[in-house]
Amino acid sequence: MAYHVPVLLHECIEGLGIVPNGVYVDLTFGGGGHSRAIVERLGPHGRLLAFDRDEEAMANAIDDPRFTLIRGNFQYFRNFLSIRNIEHVDGILADLGLSSRHIDSPERGFAFSHNGPLDMRMNRQAQLSARQVLAQYTEEQLAQLLRTYGELDAARPLARRIAEARTQRELCEVDDLVAALEPALPPQRRNKMLAQVFQAIRIEVNHELDALRAMLLGAARTLRVGGRLAVVSYHSLEDRMVKNFMRTGSPDGNDERDAITGANPNAPFEQVNRRVITPSPREQADNSRSRSAKLRVGQRVTHTL
Repeated sequence: MAYHVPVLLHECIEGLGIVPNGVYVDLTFGGGGHSRAIVERLGPHGRLLAFDRDEEAMANAIDDPRFTLIRGNFQYFRNFLSIRNIEHVDGILADLGLSSRHIDSPERGFAFSHNGPLDMRMNRQAQLSARQVLAQYTEEQLAQLLRTYGELDAARPLARRIAEARTQRELCEVDDLVAALEPALPPQRRNKMLAQVFQAIRIEVNHELDALRAMLLGAARTLRVGGRLAVVSYHSLEDRMVKNFMRTGSPDGNDERDAITGANPNAPFEQVNRRVITPSPREQADNSRSRSAKLRVGQRVTHTL
């Protein structure tokens, strides 16, 4: 089983505008497809540092003196760079999607199509799992979670189904959760709603949006002027934060413009691609999991932030 097929590979590499002797960061190493393409374009003094919090990704490390693979959450990437006396870099890439390895491994519990333990931890040493969320959160907390992270209109009835089912037996496996939700799922929307439920729980387990917020702020502080940030997102919550940040310097979209000039002094980026980049029809046909991908690229233009 292939670990992962890199999404928007050519577009990401072109977006980074790689300088051969520059220093680059791949925040989501996974199978290493994007990293290998970056290393191929580096000169003898170029350098790439890659991050992944999943221990399985460490087996994909690239044997090249210009490459360093670090096991860690990209939320803290600046700390890892500081330890290595790296203050600024020329480009940062983040592909926020799940790897095919995660989706296709039943023991990880990320997909509703494969039965396995309700885990969903990117880092399997982390304490909180999907099983614990479903067992410990109140019905109100579950409804809020499904509404906020799953963007589900039916959050409350779905939360009620979970709360009722767990009084009969603990929800330990993927099939347990699917069976609990099944009566509340319209047949024509079943798979879409299950995907939203699993997305919501996964985001909560891995604190994904908190990590993304910290990463974006850290990226702006780490990129040298002229450096580029390329981010591939897969759902509206992620894409909205990335779009807001590249436009205003705030993940929440707070646009603090000067009353006289009309400019936002806190906006650190100029958008390289004015319109979001999506996979070509050919890529979508070859890799159906790329269909929801959106790439945004920004270039650091100020020292602000």
